[in-house]
Amino acid sequence: MKTMQAAKAKAQFSSVLKDVMAGSEVALTYGKKKETVAVLTPFNLWKKKQKRILGTLEGKMSVIFADNWKMTEDEFINL
Repeated sequence: MKTMQAAKAKAQFSSVLKDVMAGSEVALTYGKKKETVAVLTPFNLWKKKQKRILGTLEGKMSVIFADNWKMTEDEFINL
């Protein structure tokens, strides 16, 4: 993972984006302490990491979120 200061990334934003599009992650640091505040990652990798985790129920059940589910206010209140 490449690390660079936010000001330098701002000045070289096009080259930073080219690095990200090539598949590498770039960590952005900020301030006098140069603390890492953000990570630029390729969209394909970020999208894969967005899988929901069931915790202690993993392997025992599954959850499917439908695109068209609706719930009335009464159903929501009675949960």
